[in-house]
Amino acid sequence: MIADADIAWVDMEKPANVAETIRASGSNLKWVSTIYAGLDAFPLDVLRARGAIVTNGVGINALAVAEYAVMGVLVAAKRYDQIVRAADAQKWLLEAPGMTELFGTKALIVGLGAIGRLIGERLTALGIEVTGVTRSGRDGTLTPDQWRDRLGEFDWVVLAAPSTPDTKALIGTSELAAMKNNAWIINIARGDMIDDDALLAALHGGTIGGAFLDPTNPEPLPPGHPLWSAPNCMITMHLSGRSGRAKMFQRAAALFLRNLSAFAAGTAMENVADLDAGY
Repeated sequence: MIADADIAWVDMEKPANVAETIRASGSNLKWVSTIYAGLDAFPLDVLRARGAIVTNGVGINALAVAEYAVMGVLVAAKRYDQIVRAADAQKWLLEAPGMTELFGTKALIVGLGAIGRLIGERLTALGIEVTGVTRSGRDGTLTPDQWRDRLGEFDWVVLAAPSTPDTKALIGTSELAAMKNNAWIINIARGDMIDDDALLAALHGGTIGGAFLDPTNPEPLPPGHPLWSAPNCMITMHLSGRSGRAKMFQRAAALFLRNLSAFAAGTAMENVADLDAGY
């Protein structure tokens, strides 16, 4: 059906299906709408060749994902994962497994976009000093060539950047070595932003505090993958966006209808993606 479509709303669970669908489109394609924020599943070369506008889902599930990131910081600070395991074993703990107070700690948010800003607002309300990273360095944020030199200052390193070729393996051996030995990585972006081998070495070596991973690479993470059993590693099966699913679809439908009206009228559309930047 997409072969002669002017407009396509493309949202599927498997990235391979997204790419296959877009590649089946024809020269009539003028606008692609998607609930995804990042376009890493889309064949951007085909979309450029079609000259199609792409509108993404930035902001649609931002609240749910931001809340998940804050949950990651809280459960890491109080080690709620260990409390749940103790409760499952009906074991009464006499000491709290996590004794970190959030007040006065520092967080680095890599990617201060729609989601990153919401995370920053919520962490600030908990008394955490927040520093953001943006491509432009706007509003006092760090630029892509500045944040690595500052990694040792932060207790929480939150990954909230869009997935692009530049963000693959963004966190590797040198970045992990630069972090505090009690600092946590909170990833609510894409799994391939972290070099898993480097992360596993840091977790087993105890050179960082731990990792809270919503996305992983690959997904689903197969049984037996070493991340499942790595020390101080929490995996939440990329559920952050789905934690607000009902409202997410309502927002997506409303956004599509607003953009449909703008498309028909030839006026500016919302959430128009930059195909060169990839988001």
